[in-house]
Amino acid sequence: MGSIELVGIVSMAVAGLTIAIGTIAPALGEARALDRALNSMAQQPDMSNTITRTLFVGLAMVESTAIYCLVVALILIFANPFWNHVVAAAGG
Repeated sequence: MGSIELVGIVSMAVAGLTIAIGTIAPALGEARALDRALNSMAQQPDMSNTITRTLFVGLAMVESTAIYCLVVALILIFANPFWNHVVAAAGG
């Protein structure tokens, strides 16, 4: 196996791990935030508008982590910065 194949395999593996790990943590965080928000709304129905607004802002911030992981994975798959270096070093 040459260096070009190795870079391709490692890039795909790292992209898959990035998506797998990078989406599990935000999903768990969003579930916990939703659980706490629903419990808070059940205890204080008068504050439901404030809780809902704060929940949506928090969920957007948590979801941005998963989006960053997606961007990194797409860069590794389609615009790998190491690919050109390996191809130039291999003489292709």
